[in-house]
Amino acid sequence: MTLLNAITVLAEDKPMFDPNSVTPGVVGFLVTFVFMVLIVLLIRDMVRRVRRTQYRAEVNERLDAEEAELKDSDQA
Repeated sequence: MTLLNAITVLAEDKPMFDPNSVTPGVVGFLVTFVFMVLIVLLIRDMVRRVRRTQYRAEVNERLDAEEAELKDSDQA
């Protein structure tokens, strides 16, 4: 019997709610805004950490190259 009721409700043309009253409103906007601010801050922090890691890797490569050059010049 519930399947028949569901079919008749779906077959009706009038909506079961007022589409103009179903909006996220101010609370939905504020929640979305807070999420976007947090995401932007998280992305900035991630970019900063990746850059720091890349700079450290570059410095380590330079130091390793200088050490290898010094060892080669000492052996010669």
